[in-house]
Amino acid sequence: MEAVLAHLRHAIEHGEYAVGDKLPSEAALASEYQVSRSVVREALRALQALGLTESRTGRGTFVTATGPAENPTFGDYSARDLIEVRRHVEVPVAGYAALRRDADQLALLGDLVDRMDAETGPAEWVALDTQFHVTIARASGNPVFAKVIEEIRDALARQSAFLNQLGGRRTESNVEHRRILTAIARGAQDAAAAAMTEHLDHVEKTLTTIVRPARSGEAETGTTA
Repeated sequence: MEAVLAHLRHAIEHGEYAVGDKLPSEAALASEYQVSRSVVREALRALQALGLTESRTGRGTFVTATGPAENPTFGDYSARDLIEVRRHVEVPVAGYAALRRDADQLALLGDLVDRMDAETGPAEWVALDTQFHVTIARASGNPVFAKVIEEIRDALARQSAFLNQLGGRRTESNVEHRRILTAIARGAQDAAAAAMTEHLDHVEKTLTTIVRPARSGEAETGTTA
């Protein structure tokens, strides 16, 4: 899927398909790339998530932009909106959860982390991921924090699905989630906040990499914006 996506994205960004053009059918693309139609379908969904195309019922997939949005939108909120709010809310929330979580909340967080490690379904994993972050907010003991995370719950799920589909974030997220849980279980406020900060740093870095992949020479100079 990644190879098909990369080829189609390159073709769109370099003008082989102009805005308004219709992409070949799933069957035609599957034949061209010698892959299954399900692989092509996933690649087309990824193009749409990047904001490069849109699917029109009964008509096919059409190019809508020559490059991905710098600040993609997830539901009602942009990626920038989400990362700013998450840094100001979820970092202290993790610290408070380390001090205030009860036994039931800790057990639930442990169960969610274990289930995420074992889960193979993308949609099911995203649901668990979102529940993990909501549970930490509730464990903070502050209903205002919990309400904020509940408000952006759908956007968080959309962002998580985007990162997993285009950035392969799931395995790394599992490791980061377990670090957050370990610090909360220890009652270590500073460590929990640091673990959440690291998690959000990686989220932001992956988003940047997806929407603006390194050009020639950028990787060497460390340009990640």
